[in-house]
Amino acid sequence: MGQTPVHDGHNPDLLEVMPLDARKVVEVGCSSGALAREYKKRNLSCHYVGLEIDPMYAALAKRHCDETVALDIEIAEVGFWNRHADAECWVFGDTLEHLRDPWATLQRIRKVIPSHGVVVACIPNAQHWSLQAKLSFGDFRYETCGLLDRTHLRWFTRQTIIELFKSGGYSIEAGIPRIFDEPHREKFLPYIRLMAQAAGADPDLAESDALPLQYVVRAIPV
Repeated sequence: MGQTPVHDGHNPDLLEVMPLDARKVVEVGCSSGALAREYKKRNLSCHYVGLEIDPMYAALAKRHCDETVALDIEIAEVGFWNRHADAECWVFGDTLEHLRDPWATLQRIRKVIPSHGVVVACIPNAQHWSLQAKLSFGDFRYETCGLLDRTHLRWFTRQTIIELFKSGGYSIEAGIPRIFDEPHREKFLPYIRLMAQAAGADPDLAESDALPLQYVVRAIPV
């Protein structure tokens, strides 16, 4: 199936929800290390660990990370968790949806994360208006990147993102809906409202939840 293509850009919204005083950060799916590059400009004393399932990506990220590990986090052994139990910030930048069991991974982190630690994540929105429009006529085709990235294994909406973290033992304390200027969006929103009404749901909420392409969240253990 392959991996999502490597990129050298960072997510500025994800950077904004990362704590500036973290002594150790573990980023799961660090790609080229671009987020590490930007974060370490703000926090020079942080030990930044980049985790990548692809050894070639991990090697590339060494430019910006203090340490890189080529590993599938879902099969990480006890030694990995013991070594990184002091990480105060775990980062998933468009990564959780690629995992076979993101619920179990978040629960595993919950067992080792310090009480003052955080998990930050960016997650695609499966309720996005463009996806609803495509589904209306059966155009569900995997792509090399984006909402229909062929390497996505899981799908989430605002509601189920909240449930994902709650089931793992976290509370979401901050969130940023990533909404972009998208042509043709407005002509689809009235129909999304009508579908919600027909289903007995809140049309205003259905419309607002159809706007974000992604959600950025910061969650704390409870």
